[in-house]
Formats: sequence, structure tokens, C-alpha cells
Amino acid sequence: MAPNQNNPNPRSTLRVALIGQSTFAADVFHRLRLHGHQIVGIFTIEDKNNREDPLALAGRENDVPVFKFKTWRKGGKVIPEVLHTYMGVNADLNVLAYCSQFIPMEVINYPRMQSICYHPSILPRHRGASAINWTLICGDKEAGLTIFWPDDGLDTGPILLQEKCAVEPNDTVDTIYKRFLYPVGVSAIARAVDMVAQDTAPKDIQSEKGATYDAMLNKAELQKIDWTKTGKQLHDFIRGMDSVPGASCTITLPEGEPQYALLFGSTVWRKPVPQGTEIAIEGTKPGVIHEDGLLLTGSDGVHVNVKRVKLNGRMREAARLIESSNQVALKYTTEETNFVNSIKTIWESILKTELEWDADFFACGAGSMDVVRLVEEVKDLTKAELANEDVFLAPVLDEFCTTVILKLRGSSAPTEIEYEGVELEVNGMTVKVPCQLFIDGKFVDSADGQTLTSVNPSDESVICKVQCASAKDVDKAVAAAKKAFETGEWSKISARERGQLLYRLADLMHEHREELATIESIDSGAVYTLALKTHIGMSIETWRYFAGCTDKIQGSTIPISHARPNKNLTFTRREPIGVCGLITPWNYPLMMLSWKMAACLAAGNTVVIKPAQVCPLTALKFAELAAKAGIPPGVINVLPGTGSKCGQAIAAHPHIRKLGFTGSTEIGQVIMKTCAESNMKKCSLELGGKSPLVIFSDCDLDKAVRLGMQSVFFNKGENCIAAGRLFVEASIHDEFVRRVVQETKRIAIGDPLLRSTSHGPQNHLAHFEKLLEFVQIGVKEGATLECGGKRLDRPGYFFEPAIFTDVDDHMYIANEESFGPIMIISKFEDGDIDDVLRRSNATEYGLASGVFTKDLSKALRFAESLDAGTVFVNTYNKTDVAAPFGGFKQSGFGKDLGQEALNEYLKTKCVTIEY
Repeated sequence: MAPNQNNPNPRSTLRVALIGQSTFAADVFHRLRLHGHQIVGIFTIEDKNNREDPLALAGRENDVPVFKFKTWRKGGKVIPEVLHTYMGVNADLNVLAYCSQFIPMEVINYPRMQSICYHPSILPRHRGASAINWTLICGDKEAGLTIFWPDDGLDTGPILLQEKCAVEPNDTVDTIYKRFLYPVGVSAIARAVDMVAQDTAPKDIQSEKGATYDAMLNKAELQKIDWTKTGKQLHDFIRGMDSVPGASCTITLPEGEPQYALLFGSTVWRKPVPQGTEIAIEGTKPGVIHEDGLLLTGSDGVHVNVKRVKLNGRMREAARLIESSNQVALKYTTEETNFVNSIKTIWESILKTELEWDADFFACGAGSMDVVRLVEEVKDLTKAELANEDVFLAPVLDEFCTTVILKLRGSSAPTEIEYEGVELEVNGMTVKVPCQLFIDGKFVDSADGQTLTSVNPSDESVICKVQCASAKDVDKAVAAAKKAFETGEWSKISARERGQLLYRLADLMHEHREELATIESIDSGAVYTLALKTHIGMSIETWRYFAGCTDKIQGSTIPISHARPNKNLTFTRREPIGVCGLITPWNYPLMMLSWKMAACLAAGNTVVIKPAQVCPLTALKFAELAAKAGIPPGVINVLPGTGSKCGQAIAAHPHIRKLGFTGSTEIGQVIMKTCAESNMKKCSLELGGKSPLVIFSDCDLDKAVRLGMQSVFFNKGENCIAAGRLFVEASIHDEFVRRVVQETKRIAIGDPLLRSTSHGPQNHLAHFEKLLEFVQIGVKEGATLECGGKRLDRPGYFFEPAIFTDVDDHMYIANEESFGPIMIISKFEDGDIDDVLRRSNATEYGLASGVFTKDLSKALRFAESLDAGTVFVNTYNKTDVAAPFGGFKQSGFGKDLGQEALNEYLKTKCVTIEY
């Protein structure tokens, strides 16, 4: 309710002349009208760039007379025409709302109630034009505002009212203004006008005790940092100059010339001095550029960290000062220049202020609706395909303009991804693959210079040397991931915007699917047509599925007992875990990466992944595409390396909070122990398998033969859910064996890049030799080798698919996983369901299983009784991105794919509120 509604005083409504030019003044305009006062005239500045200031716009929209004076004085005297115009509005009171002009005393004293003025300080302290700055520079414990009666000294007049607030340790000009001086100032002015109207406004004479008059900080010598100050004083000075005009100094970057620099984003550094690169700073000790900013030293040895540095008019992250900027330098055409200037006008229209090219959209006060408006207006102007996340990822005006122009030129990414790699002419195309580690959005060499050799399993030729990550590289990657999760762009965008980035990544993977399939084929031996459909195709489907899950992660409200007479509200939040480590196998290099990482990122986490040592190339190509898709630096880090060094460092790292692993049971046990001993990190393990496939005599035998072969030989048998042992009912055993032997001998083995090939080389030499040894053990144990089991007489790791019969339960090959194209067939007596169930479950593995029968009751009994995470009935290998995947017993725990996979990368927080 407006104050005048409670006040019978007939003078409670005043005729007010409002003098100012800011958004603050526009809000005062609306607040005074809400309190019942009449604004009879607005006096403001002339338009800039044909655009009205916010106060003038508010007046025009509400049919209030607006007067725009370039100046009120000439030669130190009031301009008669201006004074006459002013006097014509016949105001009871002048309100100077953050007025930047020098108003003559003839105007100040003309209204019958004279004038009141807003000042952002606790007068008499910090009289002058830069009061907020000096409040911080002087280290004041309190800040505040004053409404006073201006005299010929303007801010030396009597005080009407004051409001105070505590200065927080890292306050800046912007934070104090937005948190207190702006909102409280608007209400304070309205309250002061009410007091004037009600004759209750005091006029307390200012004391000269403690009075200061501080200079306006518009001269270069006043903006320069005094390095004789203590660390706390340096911090106060830098934050007092943030965001305008900036604290200045002269720095010299390595191998560069001295440069004038402005520093922003200061905090007192209370942690150990980090390692970094020293840069020279004129007049003081060298600064240290480190992963979190630029470290400075006060005269007392106390350190100060700054986050941002402006060089040559461009704001940059202090941590990246010595790195070359990723932003593409564009030379605009005439049409593009017109677009850029128009985009600047759109920004200024939305933000209602004049902007420089380094203006930050959100730092200038933009909100979510402003993002929508900006995107739509720029799309209407340029016809560029923009999305909201383009604003979040390029919030600075000149960077945003570059993004738009690049999209108009047909490029979706505003960065050039540079790396050292290998270029290959293969499969009728030119393929370029990175050969470095991918850390914090960049391809870099390993700390110790070690490399891995990537070998083509088709001909045993060396494809390239790949950088091999050390424990130091893991530390760097984890630090980048932690920063991205806690303070980076990834932590700021919404779940829906995160999903849009993942969709964009999936689109890029689809665009490069032939290239990815080719890399997968030469690096892992995957048949190209299968790689295109499954290795790459299902990877893309996985990213799209989880991109759609990002904004569907939600908690619930829970009814609990009330604490009478109060009530309780309890709800849960589903939150990301933080930095996650992933270690993936060599059988499906890109698909296993995607199964885990897509759910991990959809949940909002960041990732450090170690792909398989023997085939890391698709993971590195994926990293390049992720950067091009606009995934922010630090979100994805790819570290090729050995399990003993890189893998162990990831598992043991104290800042990794979740580990996802696919591999052998033996390594999984080591991983789990390390997770427990390091920091009790959460882990999910997809381990070994010896999956049973039971084939009853009442099955569709043609289908059972065809899918039985696929259950073993799919992807060269390098398949975690491969049927490790086939149990065939006695009455059809011999016919089944005859037919699978016949069909197996027809399998087209050869170059995986040939479209006619259906079976390629095994992944790598060590695995190939283990398969030969596995066959030898089977023969030695007395099993019958029906066919295959030998090396083909040609270069490459080509292995003839093998079939064993007469396999007894105690044999090595009946219990151990071959992870290759070796079919193990055992017979069971007709109708003995109980015994074959027992034999099927008589293993410590429980990843997958299958049954072929036309008897629905029998099928359902097996689905219920088989102790495995996946049961296939009259099919096999039918996985889908929406269906959860994971094992029981020593096949591990946790799920990939489906909604359940998100649970592996989320934590549940319970919140209870009493009211």
C-alpha cells in the first residue's frame, strides 16, 4: 500500500521533478509513482547514438514531459533558457537520482521544498564522484548510501536519511551496487520523498569530523597500482577499481614486450603458492600465472590472486594469458561489418546502456529472458542458426559477433582445434587423427614425453605414435575437470542447454561417422560395415538418448511427520557427483566411451577418461569433435596411457569422486580396492563374462544356428556378452554342430575395410596369442576341435573361428572367458531343465545369458532363474540405448545405458525445511 493512503495530510502527494539518466533513476520514477507522487518533468541528458537513456524512455512511455539538456550552465552560470524551461514544470521538489550532471543552485533551490539527492556513501565520508570505489579502496568495514539536501557544495548539505551495509571480503563496486546500493537506494529515495511530503524529513548538518573528499578516478595516475602496499591493500585497491576503470600496471609476458594491463577479480590468496609461469611486473616481484589466475605479492608477502586481465582492450582469463587465444581472428566483409554493428545495437537495446566490445552480457545484468530475446533478434537480423547456449559460451560482445559470423560462413565452432597428428589416405578418404593428450580443451604432449605405438591389426604396420599420459598428466586433467565442474561454463549453463550441446556433439559424430568407422577399423580391427552400424551408430544413438535426459533429472517431495505446531517440507535433489574417471576397453573403443560418458555428462559431471592403450585413436578423434561442438574446456579430458600408470592414477586420485570401468574381473578387483583405499569413490564395474546360451530341441533351429553363431563370433568374439558356453539339448546336438561347423567355415575373413568381409583381425598381438593358447589348452584337456583355431597364413592377427565340442564342466575352456571367436558346445540330456539351469549358473560370472525355445513357460522360467544381468530369449546381442546393461556376481555391478545409467553418475541429497 502506498504511504499516502495511510496519511490524511493533504500535502502527502508531491509534484516531483526527476533529474537523472540511469536505469536506477527509471526505477525511482516508477517507485515514486507507486507511492502516489506526480512526476511533472524528467530532466536528463541528450540521446547517445540515437538511443534514449532509460529514464527518458520511462517518461516517454508514461506520457511525462522529458527535457534533454546537454548542459545546465555556460561560463559558470545557469543558461536562462534552460532555467526558464525547468521552472515551467512547477515542481514541489527536485529528486536527483544518481545524477551525473552539475545542477545549478538556482535549480536546486527553486522548488518550495527544494531538492534531495542520492549519494552512494555514508556522508560525510567519501564525498565526491567515485564514492563506492573509495569505500573499497580504503578498506572500509561499512558501505552505505545517503539521501541529503544539496547545498552549494552539493554533497556537503544536511542529511535526510542514511542506510548502511557490511562490506564483504570480496565485494566489488558491482556487487555492492547490485546487492545494496541499487535496491535499497530506490526504496530509500521513495521513503525520503514521503517524509518530505509529510513534513517529517530531518535536516541534520553534516559533521566535518571524519569527512573525506576523494578525487574522481578518471586519471591514469590514480588508477595505477602502488606496489608498496600490503597484500590486503592491493586487494582492496584492485576490487575498488573493478569493474571500472580497472587497476593498472605494466606486465611483460614471456618473450614479449611490456604491456599496459588492467586487473580485475581480486581475492586474497590463502592457499599454498601454486606452481606456474613467472611474468615480469614493473615495480614489484614477478607474478605467477597458474591454473586459477595471476598471483601477485604485496609488500608484506601476502599474495593476491586476480582472475581477469585486460590487454589491448580485450578481457582475458588471467590463467590463460600466456596461451594463444583460441578465438578465430576474422576479417569482416562490408555486409558482415554491418551485421556486427547491428548486433551491437541489439545488445545495447536489451541492456539499455552504451557498450564497449569487451562487454559481458551477463555482467551487464542480463537474465534468461534477455538471452531468448537476443537469440531471436539476431536470428531475425542475420538468419543465422543460433541457440541459447551460443550466448552462454560466448558472453562477450566481440566473441558473440565472431560466433554469429562463423555460423553465417557455415562453421558451427568459433575455435580452431590445433594438434599434432597423423594424416592417412585410407578407405577412399583422407583421415586426420590427433596423437596427443586432450586436457582442458587442448591437445598437449605428455609431461614425460613417453609414447604408445598404435598398430594396425590387419597388417601389423605402425599407424602412429601416441602420447602416453603420466600421473602428472592425470593431475592436470583432474584439475581442469574440477575447475570446469565447480566454476567453469559447464557449471553455469542449464540442464537443457547442456542437452543441446550433447545433441550438437551427436550431430558432429554423425557427420563424421565414415571417418570414425575407418579409424575404428584400422586401429581395432573392427569390420568397417559393423563399425559404421554398431561401433559408431550406437555411439551416436547413445549421445542422442542421454542428451534428451538432461532436463528430466529430478527429485521428489516426501511426506514426513510434522514437528507441531510447525510443519516440514522434505524434498530430494538429484545432483552430479563431480569429476568422474572412466577406463574403457579395447573391443568397442568409441561405443564403450559413449555408453559411459554420455550418461556422465548428461548428469552434469566432468570427465577424465583413459581409453584402451592399444587403440586410443577414436577417443582422440572424439575429443576433437567435442571441442568443435563447443563442449567447454575441462569437461572432457582424454588420456591415452597404460593401466599401471595412467589407469592407476585415475583410480587413486583424491579429487575423482566416481570411477566407471569396463575390463577384466582381475583388474576390476584391483580398481575396486583402489577406489576404497583412495577416497571411497563410487565405482561401477562391467567385468568378465562366461555367458550361457541354452538351446532346446523345440527351438527354431535355423534361427538358433544363425544367432548362436552371432552370439559367439559377433565382432570377432571380442564381445563382453558373447555366449561363452552353448548348452545344446541332446536330440538336436549333432545337427546343430554340423550346421554351425558348416556355416563357420564359410565366414569371410579378411581386410576389415572391404565391404564383403564379415570377420576381421583380432584386436592386438597379446590377445591373439592368448587365443592360440586357449585352443591348445582345450585340445590338451580332451575337447574336440571341430574346426578353426589357427592363424591364417597372411600378415595381421587373423584367427580362424573355432568350435569345440565334447566340453566337460570341469575343463578350463568351460570356465574361462576366451574373449574371442571360439564356440564352446556342451550337451545336456533331453528334458533335464533343472540340470542345465544348474550348469548355466555354476559360474562366478553373471553378465548375460540366453535361451532358445518355443515354450513360453520354459522361457519365462529361465528368464527368472538365470543369474545374469541380461537374459535374451530367442535372440542374442540385442542391446538398446534405452535398456539397462550390467552384470551380477563377478561380472560387476552398476548399469550402462537406460535411465538407470544416470543413477551411476548422480547423488541424492535430502533437504528438510521447517516452517
